[in-house]
Amino acid sequence: MEEKIEFGKHYIVELIDCDPELLKKTEQVKDRFIQAAEISNATIIDTKFKQFNPTGVSGLILIAESHFTIHTWPESGYAGVDIFTCGEQMDPELAVETLVKSFKAKRHHVKVITRGIPA
Repeated sequence: MEEKIEFGKHYIVELIDCDPELLKKTEQVKDRFIQAAEISNATIIDTKFKQFNPTGVSGLILIAESHFTIHTWPESGYAGVDIFTCGEQMDPELAVETLVKSFKAKRHHVKVITRGIPA
């Protein structure tokens, strides 16, 4: 019987009832997102963020351990976040906690998927 090969954890995060003002503009989102990556001990390689008109932001942080992505809908107070990590040194749960606080999410939901090759 083959063993399961695990490559990492993928955190799918729903940030709900956030402060809409914090989700509207690139710099606000980017600063908070980078802060969460740094606090979680991720190794940042590059970032890319896109401002949508009239509001809303999509962003990517490429990390040595994999990636962080975010997509915001300020009109709904919602942000969808993915954190995929294959490293042991970073703490994705700390990143999630930081994002919940920094976007002032009143509610959040997290689903964790183990990524890899099933047995």
